Amino acid sequence: MIRAALARLARGAGRVLRGEWHAIVVDPVRRLAHRGLAGLPLGFVAAFGVIFFHDIAQHPAGAAWVRRLGGVTADLPLWLSLLRTPVSLYVPALDLPVWAGITQLFLAFALAELVLGRARTLFIAYATTLAGTLTARAMIALGPDGWWGLGLPPEAGQVLDTGPSAAVVGLFTYLAVVRRAPVVFTLTGGSMVWESIAVPNLAGREHLIAVGAAVVLGFLHTHGARLRHLLRFPAVRRARPLAVRRARPPAIQRDLPRAPAPASAPPPPAPARAVTSAGPRQCDGFRTSTGAGAP
Repeated sequence: MIRAALARLARGAGRVLRGEWHAIVVDPVRRLAHRGLAGLPLGFVAAFGVIFFHDIAQHPAGAAWVRRLGGVTADLPLWLSLLRTPVSLYVPALDLPVWAGITQLFLAFALAELVLGRARTLFIAYATTLAGTLTARAMIALGPDGWWGLGLPPEAGQVLDTGPSAAVVGLFTYLAVVRRAPVVFTLTGGSMVWESIAVPNLAGREHLIAVGAAVVLGFLHTHGARLRHLLRFPAVRRARPLAVRRARPPAIQRDLPRAPAPASAPPPPAPARAVTSAGPRQCDGFRTSTGAGAP
């Protein structure tokens, strides 16, 4: 029994890994071979944008301009944070290795663009980043003694947000949910949980919020039609008998006497057969030519 259970488990794991390999690697590579490098503009723009802002930030004046253009903190006005959030997708964290971040950013945007398309890739990247930024504001508003320890001290409002890393985490998580890739989901979500436990800072919390937002968006994309049907069907089922009951005619109209049907006219009389003086003509099998009936 143990051997059979292990065999079934191995076969199931093999099917899952094979399906994930085709969904995450084989299918995007086929699309890349069909479209060429023209299918990767978002990946190249993201990589070159990070390189550009990283080179400018190496100088004091350039670092100040990078912070003014793409630096998002929780103590800024909301309108200014929303205005800087798209640029913050290309502003790397100065305390992290930039080349590793560029590789992850390029892979995330390139893979998402091949699988999801350009518009949805930009939407998921921006939505997950914005979710982390707005949640950080809510945590700081709660205070250090906030709801179940989820609040943050006011000093966290001066810390820069995660930049492009939240978009990378959100894109990989969304792809894992939509493409049903449990290995990618475990690696992405598990690494974020481990980061938030090992280093409990603002970036770890924003990464977790990005993972949660990507999971919700992926679930809505996968099961949105089914959820709309389930939410709409009970209302239709309750309203249908009432509509049928209202459409029925009242019982008084059904009991009214019916008018008598008009009497049909009698059929016309059949024409009388012609009778000759010698009596009716008879035929014995031969054609007659005389009135007497002789052949």
